[in-house]
Amino acid sequence: MDNIKKLLPQFRAAIPASVNLDVLIDRSLTIRKSVSDVECTLFLAVCLVIMVIFIFLRNLSATLIPSLALPMSIIGTFAVMALLNYSLDNLSLMSLTLCVGFVVDDAIVMLENIVRHMEMGKPAMEAALKGSKEIGFTIISMTLSLSAVFIPVLFMSGLLGRLLHEFAVTIVVAVLVSGFVSLTLTPMMCSRFVHSEREKKHGRLYNALERFFDWLRDGYDHTLQVVMRHHRASMFASLAIFIATVVLFYVIPKGFFPDEDTNRLASTTEAAQDISFDAMRKDQLAAMKIVAADSNVDGFISFIGGSGNLNSGRIFMRLKDLSHRKLSVTQVIQELRPKFAQKPGMNVYLKVPPLINIGGQQSKGLYQYSLQDTDVKELFHWAPLLTDKLAHEPGFQDVTTDLQIAAPQVNVQIDRDKAAALGVTPQQIENGLYDAYGERQSSTIYADVAEYWVVFEIEPQFQRDPEALAQLYITSSQTGTNGLPKLIPLSAVAKITRTVGPTSISHVGQLPSVTITFNLAPGTSLGTAVGQLQKIEVDMHLPATITGSFQGAAAVFQSSQAGLLALLIVSILVIYIILGILYESFIHPLTILSGLPSAGFGALLTLMIFRIDLNIYGFVGLIMLIGIVKKNAIMMIDFAINERCEHGKRPADAIHEGCLLRFRPIMMTTMSALMATLPIALGLTVVGGLVVSQCLTLYITPVVYLYMERFSEWTTRKRSNQKLPLQTETSPATV
Repeated sequence: MDNIKKLLPQFRAAIPASVNLDVLIDRSLTIRKSVSDVECTLFLAVCLVIMVIFIFLRNLSATLIPSLALPMSIIGTFAVMALLNYSLDNLSLMSLTLCVGFVVDDAIVMLENIVRHMEMGKPAMEAALKGSKEIGFTIISMTLSLSAVFIPVLFMSGLLGRLLHEFAVTIVVAVLVSGFVSLTLTPMMCSRFVHSEREKKHGRLYNALERFFDWLRDGYDHTLQVVMRHHRASMFASLAIFIATVVLFYVIPKGFFPDEDTNRLASTTEAAQDISFDAMRKDQLAAMKIVAADSNVDGFISFIGGSGNLNSGRIFMRLKDLSHRKLSVTQVIQELRPKFAQKPGMNVYLKVPPLINIGGQQSKGLYQYSLQDTDVKELFHWAPLLTDKLAHEPGFQDVTTDLQIAAPQVNVQIDRDKAAALGVTPQQIENGLYDAYGERQSSTIYADVAEYWVVFEIEPQFQRDPEALAQLYITSSQTGTNGLPKLIPLSAVAKITRTVGPTSISHVGQLPSVTITFNLAPGTSLGTAVGQLQKIEVDMHLPATITGSFQGAAAVFQSSQAGLLALLIVSILVIYIILGILYESFIHPLTILSGLPSAGFGALLTLMIFRIDLNIYGFVGLIMLIGIVKKNAIMMIDFAINERCEHGKRPADAIHEGCLLRFRPIMMTTMSALMATLPIALGLTVVGGLVVSQCLTLYITPVVYLYMERFSEWTTRKRSNQKLPLQTETSPATV
């Protein structure tokens, strides 16, 4: 676009001074603004994450060490993006913003464990070596399992697969780079720049925060013991949350891409099918005056016949920047709709142009539903009935169709016998009609710098009057008394009748079709509208020969629902397999994943409370939650497994100690993720899921771990009891 703008002065110099050449709609401005907003969001997320780290550690040097993982990870991600020829767009920037809360997690866990060893009195070098060795496997598990969440996204097909592919690759690269930095750079810097703060004197704020953290941990210790004593009730509560999550997933309204205010608005004008061009021009000018008078509109472009029909037109509006207008784009639509309704004889359909145009036809509304039938009469009978039914549903707005079968027509039926008797052929009649109403070029006038076509046509007043056809004369092959060809009136060789008929017949594939277009009323989700339309179609008992299908964005939405649900399931299975390989166990991955229902419950409940549908951004947030929530469980379970293997502690003691010891890094990583995702669009989903899962997984995971350990011990005893008789019978000592 910048190169085009550079050429505009040359174009203006080449055209007449009376012609003004200017840019009306420039989508690059929206792209630049979006990139700028994401950059600001990224900077804000970085500042919030650093603030969280400092509040927990209250040490400047210790805060800077995990903060260095941010630029290192981003620089490494940029390098891989350059190798893959990726562009820096909204999706890649959004993925980097999301990564801000994740890339510091591994460094925080590493730093916290090293600082804990320093607080135990160990020198910096020894604490760095022992702490990194102790927590290294945990970080590897966290990094690989988080990366595995996005592996299924890479294999998605269709539009969503193409959109999310770059997004997933960017996140995976950033997470892997952060894991490498946490295992190498972080422990090295801890051994050089971090020292124990235990013996130093601190101010009141430091001591107050320390007392608050101790109080928080002691409160968690007390409540955790209560929960572990009532483990059965905890398991029933976990089961209830799982059931509630499934129910919420099915009842929550589902959407596709949310409407975004890009300072653009599109409208389609439609008048009566028998309107003349001059009358349509007057109506279009009246609609343009309404648009020009609106204070929210900065500029617009208008034309007639954009869809191939003379009775329709288009108006594309450029709105003022949101900072210079009080109303959002949807509010502007609601304000303009009653103004256009006062204009009789014309319907105006308004819509917010989508960020991504997905297939379908050029239509009056955002969403399309096509009916197909081999019997055109049957199709033309049922399509208006379904359209009228939809128009009275509360969730639909601007319901209309592309069916136009009432256009006035004039049929000229040739009487071949009379025509032959008078020496007139059908070809001569067709030529006469084309000479009168077509644009037959007879010659060309060449001037110095231009050329002009000489075109035959009748006077405009006769073109608008069907009765003038009777006065049209056709040249005959017979000659008169003067030796010239006879002129025969058209009414003498043809019957002229008036009727109505379709201006055009649309097709989807090879079959005739009628496409119903509609917009959604404020507060109505696309999933709800799709369900309503399908129910209405069933209730109306349409003939079996009529088939209906969604087109464009609605069709992609339908296909994406099953695909996204499968994506969630496959992501969980991939994580289970990765964790199973890392821990060489079938049991412990289930324990780690036990917190996922609580995260899903929190995310869906938050969306329901704020009346936001589960759209593509929400699904991405759910996938992110799968990777975030299991990190907390990994930190607790990994410590408990090591304590059992190295010191032989009982499962209850091992998991209890692990929960308390990992409480601080769990709180730090969770708060970092909260702060990183809060400024962006899908932050609501992640924040809701994290808040609920943080409150529940700290209690549910230890209880599930105990049950899984008991199940593992039971299966071990079962196998040993089955093998014991066989060993006794074959043992040489028994012979």
